[in-house]
Formats: sequence, C-alpha cells, structure tokens
Amino acid sequence: MDKFSNHVKNILHGFFLAVGTTVAEPATILPLMVNYFGGSPVLIGFFSGLLRGGAVLMQLFAAYKAQHYARMLPYLRRVFIARFLSWFSIGVAIMLFGKEYPTLTLWCIGIGLFFFSFSAGFGAIYFREIVAKIFTHKFRGKTMAWRQFFAGLGSIISGAVAAYVLEAFEPPYDFGYLFMLSAILMGVGLLAFATVEEPVKEHFETKIESFTGFLKHALEILKADKQLQTQILTFLFAYSYLIALPFIILDAKETIDLTGTAIGLLITTQMIGAMVSNIVWGKLGAAGRYRLIANIAIAMQLAAVVLAFFADSLPTYMLIFFLFGAAADGNRIASSNLILILAPEAKRPLYVAVQMNIVSLGMFFSILGGFVLHFGSYTLLYAIAAAALLFALVMSFRLKDSLN
Repeated sequence: MDKFSNHVKNILHGFFLAVGTTVAEPATILPLMVNYFGGSPVLIGFFSGLLRGGAVLMQLFAAYKAQHYARMLPYLRRVFIARFLSWFSIGVAIMLFGKEYPTLTLWCIGIGLFFFSFSAGFGAIYFREIVAKIFTHKFRGKTMAWRQFFAGLGSIISGAVAAYVLEAFEPPYDFGYLFMLSAILMGVGLLAFATVEEPVKEHFETKIESFTGFLKHALEILKADKQLQTQILTFLFAYSYLIALPFIILDAKETIDLTGTAIGLLITTQMIGAMVSNIVWGKLGAAGRYRLIANIAIAMQLAAVVLAFFADSLPTYMLIFFLFGAAADGNRIASSNLILILAPEAKRPLYVAVQMNIVSLGMFFSILGGFVLHFGSYTLLYAIAAAALLFALVMSFRLKDSLN
C-alpha cells in the first residue's frame, strides 16, 4: 500500500479530469451555455443535477455486481472509455447543430451529460474500492488532498483557457471547441489511473444472488448503523448549496458586467479556493480530523450563500466562488474518508454505495432551485439554501472520525 507510483497516478487523474470537466462547470459555463440555446432556469437546474448526480442511478446496482470482484480496474477502464466518448460527442454535436438547431443541441447535450454521469455510477464504486485497497486511511487523506490541490491547479488552467476561447470564438462554436479539447485532455488522466497497481481482494461477504435481496440487506445495514445515518444526513444536506449555486451566475449577469474575462476570473477564483484549501484539508486529513473538515466546509458554504444576498460587485462574487470551491473539496475529502473508515472491508462496496446513492440525491437540488427561481425570487432561493445548510452544519457536529 501507499506506493509512490499509485500516488502520482491518482494526482494525474485528478488534474486532467479537472482540466476536462471545468469547461462545463455547473456554476458558470454550463448555465450560460444552456441559457444561450434557450434553456429555462428549470432546464439549467436539471442539466446541473444531471452532470453532478446522474451517477446516483447506478451505484447500488454497481455495488451488487461488484460483490465478488477480486480486481476492479478492468471494469473501471470500460467506464473511462464511455466517459471520454460521451464528453467528446457533446462538442461534436454543438459544432454540427448548435448554430441552426438549438433544441436538438440541447437534447444532444443532455444525452451526453446523462451517459457521462450514468457511467460514473459504476466508476465511483470501482474507484473508491481501488483507492481503499491501495492507500492506508491516513495516507489516503494526504493523497486525496494532493489530488484535489492539483485538480484545482488544472481547473485554474482550464478556466484561463475557457476565458480565452469564449472571447476568441463566437458562440456556439466556442462551447464546441471547449468540449472537444477538454475530452482529449481528460483522456490523459483516465489513462494514468487505468495503469495503477491494484492488489487482489481476499475478504468477501457471502454473495447475495438477487438484486432484491441485496437491496434488502442494504436497508438492514442502514437501519442498524446510526453513524451511517448521521453521515448520510449531514452530507446530503451539505449539497443544499446546489439549490443556489447554478443560479448565482445568472444573478451576477443581471447585477454586474459579466464579460468572458469576468467569467474566467470567477472560475479561476473558485479553483484557487479549492487549491489553497486542500493544503489545510491535507494536514487535517493526515491527522484523521475528518469531522473538523466537514464542520469548516459546511460553514463556508453557508457563509457563501449568505453573501449572495448582498453581492453587487465582481470582488464579492469572486469571494463567493472562492468559498464554494474550498468547501466542495473539504466535503468531498470528509465524506469519502469517513465512509471508508466506518465500513468493514468485506462490506465496503455496500457501505460506499448506500451512502453515495442517498447522498448523491443532493446533487439534484439544483432542479429544486430551478423551480424556486422560476416561481419565486433570488431572495427566496438563497433563504431556502441557507436554512438547509444550517441543518447540515448542526448535524456535522455529530459525526465521528478516526480520533474517536
């Protein structure tokens, strides 16, 4: 365990994946792109939820199929191929249909995002299991923090490139170029992780033959494990920031002069927040302080939403996106490590799937935000998001980490 080569490949995967996916960042570029093709706030919320949360549909089924996989890597490689092709196809569709057929283009974007996220439902289970096998608990916190640090750097680079492309080319071709270029760069990271050295798993539970029986067993575990329930509630409601986040950029568009350069600055600021914060998350993770990471991260999300009530300048919006960037990575490190600490080795895929399957429903909170904004106002939108995040913050103090 803790091989340096695997550590480097994990970081490379995070870096190039961030470079690729930042071109459809759900807080900035994706809403503007959907809005360009005539999409409503509800559709923006749906696409944002689809990109972030489509994976929820398949995680329990993936865990069921993976019960007795001695090695996950062969299956993860298939997922990588599907994700690359679906992402690249979005760019091709925009180039072919975007100018004359906006509705067809929106359909193609939606289908591409679905397959990209749908395949991640399998990939998330395989990836977490591989990471648990190749890194120890404390080193895992360190390597994931470094992964996210370099992912932030990759996103900053991607944000700068996106700003240039958005200024240099007319829409919708700028969006098409971004997707195709980013797919190629993303492929480099996928190839890196596809070559990690994965040990063979030796400890298994008795295999449950039917998926119905597997779901029943998952429900029994959820009912019996109070700490699992606490983790799920905490990180589910921590996603409440998504009620507001995809629409802050539209609010900013009405408040300030939102040029391509300004969009690039917001993306860059968000990724700098992620990058800088991972220095802190890495130190806390190495000490096993995952509960404290969750406390701080959720408090930062709450502060960002509160600031959105009063934002009226580019620097204020930059601070909001900085806080969101920092907090997202903190919650990701806390939730992924707490579940791996809690889960017995034989039941690890099941525990991971149960938590991720329920918590990932929060990724669809942006759809709720779309309806709130459609029928209400930005003030109501921010108020609902803040109230839900306050509940998550209270729940986060009941988490138990490796120090307890």
